[in-house]
Amino acid sequence: MAGGIRENNSGDDLAENHEINVTPFIDVMLVLLIIFMVAAPLSTVDVNVDLPASTAKPAQRPDEPVYVTLKEDMSLSLGNDAVARDVLGPSLDRMTEGNKDARIFLRADKTVDYGQFMEVMNLLRDAGYLKIALVGLESVPAAAPPQAEPSTGTETVP
Repeated sequence: MAGGIRENNSGDDLAENHEINVTPFIDVMLVLLIIFMVAAPLSTVDVNVDLPASTAKPAQRPDEPVYVTLKEDMSLSLGNDAVARDVLGPSLDRMTEGNKDARIFLRADKTVDYGQFMEVMNLLRDAGYLKIALVGLESVPAAAPPQAEPSTGTETVP
């Protein structure tokens, strides 16, 4: 209760009220909430750019893409054929008929070390192939595995 009832016999002195009026506090909190709700979208990094339209035709996908594969044992394959690292450039030249602008699709086993992967990219760059597309699998994020229940110290054997 925010106010007390005045009794006639108490005179001009009011009794002390020990209750807190929380209405102004709630009003201030609601105003702050609205301010943060309005300001939060403004704090994101968003560069407004009006891009020009392009009249170029979409690039055609190659009928026979060139795949370079780095296997788990660090061996290389060009298409379906194994190839040594030292002859990767000449083999790519034969396969692309010398077209250095051909897109090379590079895929690697997920257990391959990043350094080994970069060595293959450097081999492609040294051979003159600068258009490299990285190949990966598209997947839906899996649900988190269930947490193991804490052990009570006793085990049951079936």
